[in-house]
Amino acid sequence: MPPSTRRPAARTAGVSWEAVELAPVLLVSGAEGLLADRAVERVVSLARAADPGVEVTRLDAADYAVGTLGVVSSPSLFAEDKVVVVDGLERASDDLLSDVTQYVAAPPADVVLVLRHAGGQRGKKLLDTLRTLGVPTVACDAIKSDGDKSAFVTAELRRAGRRADAQAVRALVDAVGSDLRELAASCSQLVADTTGLIGPEVVERYYGGRIEATGFRVADAAVAGQAGQAVALLRHALATGVDPVPVVAALAAKLRVLAKVAAVRGRGAGAVRDLGLAPWQTDRAMADLRRWTPEGLASAIAAVAQADAEVKGEGRDPQFAVERAVLRVAGAVGS
Repeated sequence: MPPSTRRPAARTAGVSWEAVELAPVLLVSGAEGLLADRAVERVVSLARAADPGVEVTRLDAADYAVGTLGVVSSPSLFAEDKVVVVDGLERASDDLLSDVTQYVAAPPADVVLVLRHAGGQRGKKLLDTLRTLGVPTVACDAIKSDGDKSAFVTAELRRAGRRADAQAVRALVDAVGSDLRELAASCSQLVADTTGLIGPEVVERYYGGRIEATGFRVADAAVAGQAGQAVALLRHALATGVDPVPVVAALAAKLRVLAKVAAVRGRGAGAVRDLGLAPWQTDRAMADLRRWTPEGLASAIAAVAQADAEVKGEGRDPQFAVERAVLRVAGAVGS
């Protein structure tokens, strides 16, 4: 490949999937498959832009035969540039780990080796070696929090030249946010089918019937004082097989965050940061606490503690216990 495409490793370490550049060896690390796929696609696209005849080879770690890496990365008769992608390094055999370790010590010219590792301890020694060598790493960590999913939606739309208001972003995350691929596909559909600023009414029209009735959605509605919505979500969740125990756990977790933030919010931003909560958690807790009194919060915590004992064996009807707790939490707002 032309020298301009062969960036020094140290200059690209810790990059995002959309900023990765060509290098002799690249590590794509993390469990978020969509981001890892995009990182690999970008590398292949950059290599093809530099050399349309580039040869792309994919190896699956689970099916690896000793010596294969050396064969596919060796110079060809026609001297084409090469990209070799090794998928599933976390499942690598000792043979593959040994071959990669030898390879990265002296990578050949005109070859880009992309190593995908989805997480875990397998191959840790090799990963440590890659870090020592300054191999560029593309972080593709799993996106789990609503705050991170909202940021993903905003960035996805921005890349497509579109914007959505905050309510629309939250509505989309609520509707299809359990899977990042589905969330990305939903963004693509909205971009293709609509024009202008994307508002909540557009998201409702496309995805309004798909709001997930998980314990955290129930807890969000209850803490907001929306008793009817909380009970409707709860009943739907129970009807689709959700166990009462995690619903109560979600209520308890929500109230614990409120109690922690309430206890230190008068001490300034530094004290809130010391709680170790994510910024989106503290921001949401601060907003929720405007509706709560200390007495109401104590009452809600007591109701959830009672429900926790009942759904774990002390009560006769776990579903009744959790519904009663939801109603008591919602009823405690503002009291």
